[in-house]
Amino acid sequence: MHTPVLLQQAIERLDVKKDGLYIDSTYGEGSYTKEILKRGGKVLAIDLDKRQLENFKVNGLTGLKLVQGNFAEIEKIAKENSFFPVDGVVFDLGLSMGQINQPGRGFSYKLLDDPLDMRMDLENEVTARDLVKRSSVEELYQIFAANSEEIKSKQIAIEVKASRRMDTVGDLLKAIDRAAGFQSKTIYARIFQALRIEVNQEFENLRQGLAGAVKILKKEGKIVVVTFHSLEDRIVKNFTRNNQLKLLDKKPIRGLRSFERSAKLRTIII
Repeated sequence: MHTPVLLQQAIERLDVKKDGLYIDSTYGEGSYTKEILKRGGKVLAIDLDKRQLENFKVNGLTGLKLVQGNFAEIEKIAKENSFFPVDGVVFDLGLSMGQINQPGRGFSYKLLDDPLDMRMDLENEVTARDLVKRSSVEELYQIFAANSEEIKSKQIAIEVKASRRMDTVGDLLKAIDRAAGFQSKTIYARIFQALRIEVNQEFENLRQGLAGAVKILKKEGKIVVVTFHSLEDRIVKNFTRNNQLKLLDKKPIRGLRSFERSAKLRTIII
């Protein structure tokens, strides 16, 4: 099982109470849920990706309810399941390695023959391919720039729209290479991030999810959020400030190893 970067730090800040109610809004491979259950908490676990719920069930522990859904509707889901008010909510906004490497999803720039899909919820009608084909150069530029802050966004948008074929991961990489003038894994990662965010409406879902979590949280409850790039972290900080909430730590908790340093953990308290 994939272990989230800041799992133990997040669990410590949740301060799990026996028989307390907790929502794992990004179930993934079940790591947060398992740790909360082991400490005696009860969990409502949500994931947009139905395959994650099917492939990574937590066995041998009681007090768990799994729901396929969008955490943007966390308030509605909690109330439909009579699971509120809650003691804590956790949002881990990273993809699991299983999702990234799963063939056929288009999340990884390493799987060249994968279709340009990038949907977290396979019932969503719009794929990354659809998004690219229906968007203008200016619209693609805005998507790339706003969702990744890539400095070559305009050139990449132009090359993507000029491409005769844009159906697979490999097709997209060729367009990026032409725009950049060289191969760059860093640029690949940014553009894939930008498309995935747009396809799944990740920023808007985060804003709605945070707002919904506050409405179902007990007084002195905690919302733990693990972000993986500055744009997500900015949303969390702005939401906290704009709603006159507080952060438990003055500075975010960060991942220690080189490949984890983009991860930041913030804990919102009311």
